[in-house]
Amino acid sequence: MTFLEGLLWLTLNVYHEARSEPIIGQVAVAHVTLNRAAQRDLSIKNVVNQPNQFSWIKQKKSYIPEDPQAFFQCMKSVSIALNSTDFTAGSTFYHLDNIKPYWASKVTFVEQYGSHKFYR
Repeated sequence: MTFLEGLLWLTLNVYHEARSEPIIGQVAVAHVTLNRAAQRDLSIKNVVNQPNQFSWIKQKKSYIPEDPQAFFQCMKSVSIALNSTDFTAGSTFYHLDNIKPYWASKVTFVEQYGSHKFYR
């Protein structure tokens, strides 16, 4: 896998998971994706495409972004994540603040950024 392929998959993940979030929320989602890849020793593409990890993978019929402006904003957020310290304290999980997933009680809450709660 090339750097550009990893960049594309990371940006697609941020776009589909957090394009309506503030920049800090988008950067946090990018950090979670990077943390999972590092923890599992997988490429970004493989981490994003693991079963039951990111909801958009199951729900989307097409990965092509429908909003180019939002996609490019997500790419900027990915660039920030790649060039900054992980402020999520190693988070590898997140969810929208209005849901209560079964796994949340088994991990450590870190912080909320935008409308997502982050855990490690």
